[in-house]
Amino acid sequence: MRTTWKSTVAAAIGAAGVAAMLLGYFGTTGQAGAAQPRATPRAANGKPDFSGIWQVMNTANWNVLPHAASKDGPAGMGAVEGGELPYQPWAVRKRDENYNNRLTADTDAKCFLPGVPRIMYEPFPFQISQTPAVVTMFFEYEHAVRNVYMNTSHPPGPIEWWMGDSRGRWDGDTLVVDVVHLNDETWFDRVGNHHSEQLHVVERYTLLDAEHISYEATIEDPKVFTRPWKMKMVFYKHQEPQFQLLEYECYTFDDETAGNLTPPKK
Repeated sequence: MRTTWKSTVAAAIGAAGVAAMLLGYFGTTGQAGAAQPRATPRAANGKPDFSGIWQVMNTANWNVLPHAASKDGPAGMGAVEGGELPYQPWAVRKRDENYNNRLTADTDAKCFLPGVPRIMYEPFPFQISQTPAVVTMFFEYEHAVRNVYMNTSHPPGPIEWWMGDSRGRWDGDTLVVDVVHLNDETWFDRVGNHHSEQLHVVERYTLLDAEHISYEATIEDPKVFTRPWKMKMVFYKHQEPQFQLLEYECYTFDDETAGNLTPPKK
C-alpha cells in the first residue's frame, strides 16, 4: 500500500507526541516524575469507581482505521488492532457503497443514535454514574443513555435496538460489558465501516489511574467478518472546574426545503 506524505507526517508527529509525553512523565532515568497519577478511586463496595465525565481524544468516529487528513475530517492513527478489518468479500462492496453515500446515509448525518461501540468515541463528553446494580452512561451526543445492568442476563431475542442491550460483570478490577440485540443500521464510523444485526460486542473498561480508562471492544459478527477483531483507546477524565454535559441538538438538512435546517424525526 502506498503511503502519502500526509500520512507519513501524521505518523511522525503522532510518534513524536507520544515520545514527548512519555519523556515528560518518566524522565530520562525511566522513573516516574513528581507529578504521578492519583491512585485508582474505589466505590463503597471496593470496586473501581468510574464516576466522572470522560471523553476520547482520537478520530475513530471519522474512521476507525489509520487515515490521512481529508475534507471529511482530521488524520488519525486508528483504533483497530492490526490496522485492518477482516471483511467478507460482499461486505467490502457494502462498505464502499456506504462510503459513496456517507454524507446522507451515516447515522451522524441523519441524527440517529450511533449504536455501540461508536457512541463511546463520538467526539463529545459522556458521564458515568454507578451503583452495584447498574452502571449508567449519559452522553452529550443526542442525549443518549446506556444502562449496563450488572450480573443479569440479556432478555430473549430476537430484538433489534439502536443501542442494544448491555449487561455487565466484574473481572477483577475490569468492568466487562456484553452487548447484543443491536440493529444493522449503525456504522462504526463516518466512512462506512459497518456490521449486521448479528453484531456482538464485548467491552472491557479498566482504570489505568484516576484520570484514564483503558477501553477495549472485541467485535464479533459472523455475517460480515471472517473473524473477531478488537479496537482499543483511552478515555480521558475532564478536570476543568465545574465542567458538565451541555445541551446538544442534532439537526439534518432537509432536501425538500432547499437546505433549511429541520429537527430530526425521532
